[in-house]
This record gives sequence, structure tokens and C-alpha cells, in this order.
Amino acid sequence: MKIKKEYIILVIIIIALSLYLILRNPNRTFYELPEIPSVSGKNISKIEIANTNSTITLNKIDDKWYISPEKYLADTAKVKNMLETIENLNLTVLVSESKNFERYDLNKEKKINIKAWSNDTLSREFEVGKVATSYRHTFIKIAGDDRVYHARDNFRGKFDKTIDDLRDKSVLSFDQIEIQEIRITKDGESMVLSRKQVPVEIKTDQKSDTQSSSPPKEETVWNSADGKEIDSSVMRRIIAALSNLQCEKYIDDSKKSDLPDPIYTLELKGVKKYTLSIFTQNEKDDQNYPAKSSENDYPFLLSKHRVEKIIKPIDEILKTDIVK
Repeated sequence: MKIKKEYIILVIIIIALSLYLILRNPNRTFYELPEIPSVSGKNISKIEIANTNSTITLNKIDDKWYISPEKYLADTAKVKNMLETIENLNLTVLVSESKNFERYDLNKEKKINIKAWSNDTLSREFEVGKVATSYRHTFIKIAGDDRVYHARDNFRGKFDKTIDDLRDKSVLSFDQIEIQEIRITKDGESMVLSRKQVPVEIKTDQKSDTQSSSPPKEETVWNSADGKEIDSSVMRRIIAALSNLQCEKYIDDSKKSDLPDPIYTLELKGVKKYTLSIFTQNEKDDQNYPAKSSENDYPFLLSKHRVEKIIKPIDEILKTDIVK
């Protein structure tokens, strides 16, 4: 009887332990993540990015984004990255309730405060800290909540920008095929180069009945004003370098009229006329060239590398006779 009782007790203990192991969840959390209201990036019309040093405001006007109050045109791709992060903000886990914000770069000196409006409604507000060690999460706080959370994705770098970082750096843009004429001016003298299509000459023994009835093939050639043929590969390099030209940065507190006489000026004729002027390097910064463009309202700096891709092939052309 005693042995039977011991067996019963042992069975009860085994059942109890089994139930404990089955029902126990070591990852169980005793909190609920706050619900983040949905917001569409397409409906956001204003973004404010603030840190201890500055506040940057982006406003959407006629489907384009501008940096206020100067109304500089903003880089479309960089604003798109911000909008995607704001729209898809997703909290994954509660990290801390201790209010030790410095540990997560969410203290006053290091946090980035983000606000986004849809028309006049504040749709999203949160503070961005440093990136987690996994590099797949970012520490954040949401408005009205002192707790620190993991948000999905590494996105601090998308908001940690200066005004110059966010400006659209495109200073010249066109379809390469449209350019029909280029005037190159250096030291007051110029050369005009024109593009035209000419038939490809086919040898008589290569012709067939089919070929003779087909339209003749054409090729692109470039000529100077006096009819001298220019190497087409050189012209392609010049046009390619200019067709989607990006500056390094803008020259703050300067106007286009402040720049002295250019060392090179290029005028390109296509659907419209495009002009780029390049100026002597500054003594303080010999890695960049001051420049201005007909497609941008502000003077800017071009990297030495970009300028060399333009002027080296030009100098190859200018070794020929220059036409005034």
C-alpha cells in the first residue's frame, strides 16, 4: 500500500513537471508594444528633422520637395528613403524603461527628432537614436512615451543629414541623343562642333538585292565649322560626362554673378540650349572647381575628377586648329 501511494505521488509530480515545461514560455513578455497608427508616405506634405544643432524643414510643393526657408530643391531619392521609413515604422521589442537615454544616443545631445505632417495634421513623431549592434534595428522613442524600443531596419543615417546633404546635386541633365551642336570656349576663343547623320558606305561586292531596296544605314559624325571631322568617341565621352552632372556641394553665400571669367564654357544645343562654365580652382580647395550651369540657380563646386573627364577630351579636340 505504501509503495502504491509513492507511485501515485511520483506520477503526480511527473505530470506537474510536464505541465510546467509545456506551459512555460521563456520568451514570454509581460507588456504590449504600443500600436503605431498607419500613415501613407504619399500623404505626407511636411517633414521636420531636428537635433541639438539645427532644424531642417522639408515641404512638398507640386509633387516636389523643397528645403525651407530657402526653397532649395531636395534630393528626391533621399526624401523617398525618409518617407518609406516614416510610413513603415515598426516597433519590434521593448528595450528599456530605465530612462538611461544616453546609452542609446537618445539623450538631448545626440537624438534626432522626426515629425511628419499630412496637411495640417501631425501624423508621426518619434526620436531616433543609434543603430543596434545587429545593424538591423534602430533605437527609438515615440512621442509621449519614455520607453526605448527597437524599430526594424537601420535608418539613422537617412535622417542624420545637413542641408547640403539633402540638396539636389543635379546641375546639368539632358538626353544625350538630343545634342546636335557644342560650342567650346577657352581663353576667349571658341570652336563650334556639329553633329550629323551620314550614310554608311557599302562596298559594291557586299550589296544584294535586299540591301539595295532597304534604306541606307547611317552613322553619327562630328565636324568642326570648317568641315574637319572630330573623333566621335571623344565627343561621346564629353556628352556622357555632362548628361547627368552632379556637383560636390554648393557655394554658400555666393551668387552666379560673383564668379570671375571662366576657363572653359560649353554651350550645348538640343531641344534647348544648355550652358556650363568652369572657373579657376580656389587656392583653399584645389580638389574642386567652381562652376555654374544654366540648369541651376546656384554656383557650385565640381570635383577635380569630374572636371578632368570633361576638359581632357576637350583639350584633345583643341589641339586641332581653333575656329574663332
